[in-house]
Amino acid sequence: MNPLTDLPSTRAAGCPFDPPPELAAIREEAPIRRFRFPDGHLGWLVTGHELARAVAADHTRFSSRYELMHYPLADLGPMPPAPVGDLTGIDAPEHTRYRKLLAGKFTVRRMNQLAERVEEITAEHLDAMGRLGPPADLVSAFAQPVPALVICELLGVPYADRETFQRHAVALSGIGATVEEQSAAFGALQDYLRRLVEAKRATPGDDVLGDLAGSDLSDEELAGIGAFLLGAGLDTTANMIALGAFALFTWPEQVEALLADPARGVEELLRYLTIAHTGARSAVEDVELGGVRIAAGESVALSMQAANRDPARFADPDRLDLRREATGHLAFGHGVHQCLGQQLARIELRIALPALFRRLPDLRLAVPAAEVPMRDGMDVYGVHRLPVRWG
Repeated sequence: MNPLTDLPSTRAAGCPFDPPPELAAIREEAPIRRFRFPDGHLGWLVTGHELARAVAADHTRFSSRYELMHYPLADLGPMPPAPVGDLTGIDAPEHTRYRKLLAGKFTVRRMNQLAERVEEITAEHLDAMGRLGPPADLVSAFAQPVPALVICELLGVPYADRETFQRHAVALSGIGATVEEQSAAFGALQDYLRRLVEAKRATPGDDVLGDLAGSDLSDEELAGIGAFLLGAGLDTTANMIALGAFALFTWPEQVEALLADPARGVEELLRYLTIAHTGARSAVEDVELGGVRIAAGESVALSMQAANRDPARFADPDRLDLRREATGHLAFGHGVHQCLGQQLARIELRIALPALFRRLPDLRLAVPAAEVPMRDGMDVYGVHRLPVRWG
């Protein structure tokens, strides 16, 4: 079997919520097969749910270190090591140390304690949308500022700094920002987080950075973890809120199911949309998997969007059904690198999306669906803007 030379990335016309159709054909032919990465590296592509889960769970034979792997979406040249504080691109024992320190800050109990603030922030932005009236861009008016302010709560950003912090954070997402503006925003946030860490050392608060100020983490590590949590928690949740709303505009009959059982409905949206669509690992030793031999040093691309549409795991997987029991999906990854903030993301989605449709039951697109600008070719899929109207 000849290796794939391109990872399918073009979605079918009129189907912005479905993975590229070629992925289903590839998965049916072989859930793991040879794939030539954009930089020329000959590795593997996994599209089956069972195999993707197995690779993600195997942290002894597969590495997450950026410098050991090849990037599956574009030729970026040799990958540098992960920045300090970035849990995604490191292995044990460094990853274990960070994860243990952070795990207690993201328990279900603590995230539930944040729920009241999420409800308040959500209501404030729906009030503001109501005062301004239609039309509106749901991304800039709602989907971005809600998780941005929740991140402020989590990190302990003082109220006086939140507007500036949020502006820089949103610029990092690239929506309406040039590369230069993104770079400037990143630098400004790094500087701000370093100052915030110094303030937390002097006066710890009841927030993640305040809690960690008494640990053995250095100032550089604390600031890096703050930047990591910001990057991991803002762009993904903002795009899930916006893309989830877009999907519900397309299938309005599903709104009732979401309102009846937000927890179940959100899990199905996570599975169906899989916005963090492609991951990667690198084999550190020879591995037998799915009937093939992966040699040490070979990279493996994990198509989470194909895995979450695998009919071997989910019946009728290409149908959005918010009454489905969608547990076992890989939208948050799997194994030791499974998303640290997944419980916070769930709380935000379970509150924000139902509140949006309860408050504005006639909310709808203000432009034809084909005119909504999609985030094609990006690590996190979603929409750049979502023009809406109501009333």
